[in-house]
Amino acid sequence: MKSKSIHQTTFLSFVLALLILGCKSDDATNVVTTETPPTTESEMSPQPSGEEQYLNEKSSYIFDQKQLHTFELNLPESELAKIDADPSAEEYVEGSLTFEGETISPVGIRYKGSIGAYVGCLSGTDWANPSGRKTCPKLSMKIKINWEDSEARFYGLKKLQFHSQNNDESQMRDRLGYWFFRKMDVPAPRSVHAKLMINGKYSGIYALVEQIDGRFTRQNFEDGTGNLYKEIWPLRANGQPFPDKNYLENLKTNEDENPSAKMIRTFATEVRDAPDQDLQTVIKKWMNIDEIISYAVVDRTIRNDDGAFHWYCNSGACSPHNFYWYEEPTTKTMHLIPWDLDNSFENIIANANPVTPIVDKWGETRNNCEPFASGFLGIRQKSAACDKLTGGWASFTEEFAAKKIEFLEGPFSEEKVNEKIEEWATQIREATEEAKATHPDALSIAEWEQAMDQLKRQIQFARVK
Repeated sequence: MKSKSIHQTTFLSFVLALLILGCKSDDATNVVTTETPPTTESEMSPQPSGEEQYLNEKSSYIFDQKQLHTFELNLPESELAKIDADPSAEEYVEGSLTFEGETISPVGIRYKGSIGAYVGCLSGTDWANPSGRKTCPKLSMKIKINWEDSEARFYGLKKLQFHSQNNDESQMRDRLGYWFFRKMDVPAPRSVHAKLMINGKYSGIYALVEQIDGRFTRQNFEDGTGNLYKEIWPLRANGQPFPDKNYLENLKTNEDENPSAKMIRTFATEVRDAPDQDLQTVIKKWMNIDEIISYAVVDRTIRNDDGAFHWYCNSGACSPHNFYWYEEPTTKTMHLIPWDLDNSFENIIANANPVTPIVDKWGETRNNCEPFASGFLGIRQKSAACDKLTGGWASFTEEFAAKKIEFLEGPFSEEKVNEKIEEWATQIREATEEAKATHPDALSIAEWEQAMDQLKRQIQFARVK
């Protein structure tokens, strides 16, 4: 896509800005004012006594579904101007975090996001190579609690991730999608809404999404000491395992403990070598079938088309993204973990997004498993079921059908979904109104309500199609 002409690139940028994210921009939002005095060194570095709530309470307090918490970030105006000038650099600057009257400092603060998170929100004109200053009222942010002290924790957490939801005017997709996965017993991050203040000024309502790290694996698995990998599939597009170094380059835990990629590579090798008639047996050996089929059911029902089953192709190379793999060492089992759901739901009724739609139905293949162009932008993809592992999962047709019924009659039922959406909407209504009052180009209540109604229609369509 980088070989497109300047005119094509400009057109794509315009299309994506309108159709994908709709992130509103106004140069006026670049001016950041503060309602608090400049941060002093003593304010940035309070010494904890050990009695602080953030040192003694668990993360369940932060992810309490009944609460809308407010988080306050403070950093020198010069450092805020630095990250505002180039958010895509994703460089940490030093600041402090205050929560319910307690301050932890120093912490690292930066903007975060993939290409899609920045479209329409930076001043640069090439959407495929995000650059330039911040032009949206808010951008996704990451807070590194263990900025200087590797042992520092905040309610047991090492990092906080605030997702801007600029792609999602309903402000519900992240929280609802992860809730669906978790209700179907798929290991997935917790998510709640949160208010964020930056240097005394209200930034807006965010989705606070749990970081997937070693602490996450210890909380979600009986043996959480194993390797966690981000965005590397067990098998390459050609059906072969990766060299060990490729797996280890994507390792997110145990990096300093002489790690080995033996387990994930053995898993990949056994899948590759399995005759068709034995493939299900090999998959059952390595995976919890209820768990992975539930993953597929939720993922396909909510059309998480920018996730693990979309094999994007560029310059002949094809791969999926937005997922983690965890290998549980005691049980020798592999677990797929979903990530980044802000583009889910939108393609249920029609392919509303010009980039993300998966063309094939679950388990289907086309074009002799060669890459093909799709959509009016001609973006190339490859059928997911051409991957031997994914194709193996799709062969569990009876299990898929049973899990689909369980999902539709359980957490995806109209009663339960509407109950959750209304509960969370009540939590964030005033915060959404406040954001509009603070930032004139922020999401209006009318736009938000319309987007929630559309989300409900999409979910209703998914139940009956």
